[in-house]
Amino acid sequence: MPNTVDAAVVGSGPNGLAAAVTLARAGLRVAVHEAADTIGGGLRGAPLFASDVHHDVCAAVHPMAAASPFFRAFGLAGRGVELLHAPLAYAHPLPGAPPALAWRSLDATCEGLGADGPRWRRLLEPLVTRTEDVTALLLSGMRRPAGLRAAPALAPRVLRHGTRLTRSAFRGEQAPALLAGAAAHAVGPLPSLPGAAIGLLMAHLAHTTGWPLPRGGSHRIARALADDITAHGGTLHTGHRVTDLRELGPVRAVLLDVSPTALLALAGDRLPRRYARPLARYRYGPAAGKADFLVSAPIPWTDPEVGRAGTVHLGGSAAAVHRQETANARGGADGTPFVLVVDPAVTDPGRARPGRRPVWAYAHLPPGDERDPVPLITGVIERYAPGFRDTVIAARGMSGADYARYNPNYVAGDIGTGAVTLRQSLLRPVPRWDPYRTPLPGVYLCSAATPPGPGVHGMCGLLAARSALRREFGLPLPALGGG
Repeated sequence: MPNTVDAAVVGSGPNGLAAAVTLARAGLRVAVHEAADTIGGGLRGAPLFASDVHHDVCAAVHPMAAASPFFRAFGLAGRGVELLHAPLAYAHPLPGAPPALAWRSLDATCEGLGADGPRWRRLLEPLVTRTEDVTALLLSGMRRPAGLRAAPALAPRVLRHGTRLTRSAFRGEQAPALLAGAAAHAVGPLPSLPGAAIGLLMAHLAHTTGWPLPRGGSHRIARALADDITAHGGTLHTGHRVTDLRELGPVRAVLLDVSPTALLALAGDRLPRRYARPLARYRYGPAAGKADFLVSAPIPWTDPEVGRAGTVHLGGSAAAVHRQETANARGGADGTPFVLVVDPAVTDPGRARPGRRPVWAYAHLPPGDERDPVPLITGVIERYAPGFRDTVIAARGMSGADYARYNPNYVAGDIGTGAVTLRQSLLRPVPRWDPYRTPLPGVYLCSAATPPGPGVHGMCGLLAARSALRREFGLPLPALGGG
């Protein structure tokens, strides 16, 4: 029987789905293969403890989805995905001091930072006014001149806050904590140039497109992407793990939303050594330890203002965050971990039921960490919200090692599919002008192991699909919006 598929996509995370959307909209016959029983990768969700309370299994809040050129073109709102915003984009409580608060309004944030308000404004206002260029530059493959108008404003800020010079940028505790918490999303040593770039991206987005979460849960984004794929003739196959590229048959293009480790396994000995060797040396980052809680009441933060935030960072001072993130990157635990907490019902009240609501939390931990993160994370939250432990009805933990078993792409629990080092920010997974194209004919990598790296933005999938369309089919990038 002749093959009726032009392109196969392996993996249905945000990037795999973005690649499939792009290929299907170009008129190709596309098949998506997913090993799990449900699509979505980092967008998956489930009712873990009660059938009417939905939990986000991986990602919950999506600053990059709101700002991403792919999702802006795709048009989530027109597909029934409503991105909701809390009054506070994110908060960073501090021991013995008022919390640091990043409001949607830059003016309100600066006002709350007191003497550091003018400094915060000087740091971020030039990026806020050029936000589309900033996101186009940092969420690109760094191979085309997208967003270059932002470079003169961005470059000196990255250089200052990516080095020890960041210590002299502010006078109080709140502003440096806000920036350090945003930079910690890089999940690597701090201060660093990649951490500064990510921190400035995330911090300025708090004052532009925000840090939203989808009404009803992250799976709504995956569903919208999947619906568009099937509407354009694509098919989705779940519950079957592809273990060898030859299983896919004679398709003209294969796009892999997998880790470099998985690519090596799928290709076997067919990759040339000059490519396989550096791929085998690809570095992975620290682990995530995840805790899901079903609680009886909102988190009892010591400062009630923190309870208005969509995302809360728990890590202490900027110096403490830098110290702990650096220790994690070196493979050791040094005191209290950095923890991210989301009470989804703060932003989306429909996620709560009488006396029951979900709470989502991650801890940054050393690679492969085996500890149950529930008591660890509970203890950290309790420091800033005494009595939280008494509200917990049920809890589930996934250690870094558990995450690696849950999803083979999360090597040693690294949910970002690769360490965010300076080299790997620009040359991931190996040094090539087209980082998506592998030496195997028609085979492309489209995961977060390619530029621009981690995050729910779909850009790795879009850029890999663009390369495949041009090289394998001689087709231009299609329009992504509309029906």
